[in-house]
Amino acid sequence: MFFKTIEELVNAAQERNLTIGQVVLEKQAKQLDKSPKEIFQKMTNQYQVMQEAAWKGINHPAKSFSGLVGHDGAKVMHRVKNGKSILGSLLGKAVARSLAVGEVNAAMGKIVAAPTAGSCGVLPACLISVEEEYAIPKEKVVEGLLTAAGIGLIIAKNASISGAEGGCQAECGSASAMAAAAMVEILGGSPKQAAHATAISLKNILGLVCDPVAGLVEVPCVKRNAMAAVNAITAAEMALSGVESVIPVDEVVAAMLEVGEALPSSLKETAKGGLANTPTAKILEKRILK
Repeated sequence: MFFKTIEELVNAAQERNLTIGQVVLEKQAKQLDKSPKEIFQKMTNQYQVMQEAAWKGINHPAKSFSGLVGHDGAKVMHRVKNGKSILGSLLGKAVARSLAVGEVNAAMGKIVAAPTAGSCGVLPACLISVEEEYAIPKEKVVEGLLTAAGIGLIIAKNASISGAEGGCQAECGSASAMAAAAMVEILGGSPKQAAHATAISLKNILGLVCDPVAGLVEVPCVKRNAMAAVNAITAAEMALSGVESVIPVDEVVAAMLEVGEALPSSLKETAKGGLANTPTAKILEKRILK
């Protein structure tokens, strides 16, 4: 059985002076009856798919079948590489890559659901950009991916990672929390700091609705990946600086569950409310259906 709470996971890591990623690797190896080397290789392969999706979305952008999204990641990366981005290198590249991976998904390309297809751009954008910016060894980045996986497993068990169940806070919010924790450990932070980053990032996306135009994982989903990535980096920065969440991380997860249950069905992936119910969205929906 995996850990019931993030606090339990953090305590297990601190007691043995390990990272969350290392603890997750051991636990998963035992649960799946595989060697740690096999699990680590599988995660390395997943990271490779993430990298390929980010590269493809930037260098060979394609429009989605609906025509609603496409090429925006490349546009942002162009500004970054020309030194014009007001976000700077790290944030600018993370925004570009999060858009790019979301666009690859919308164009039916190969991505890693992290934790879902609708939030697939957040984690790769953050990890790839941090790896590049700080010359982090790939093995350390993959360990961070394991950290993210452990956090995601607990959120999924105690709340939700489904937009249909908990709104976009459960998808982009969970992805942002996973990415924040991973970056903290990749950059040398403690398990406790990773937990604070998780809480800070998740708190900032509480209540985010899921209102896809025409029921497609495109608008506003792809751009929300970019905002979730920036949120994750901001939360990681605060946690690494010693900033702590007043509300414990597991209570934040519980609050997300409560908020998700309170959201009306029109704001949980049904395309019947929010942005999906605007006049322009209705026009687009009719056009796409034709």
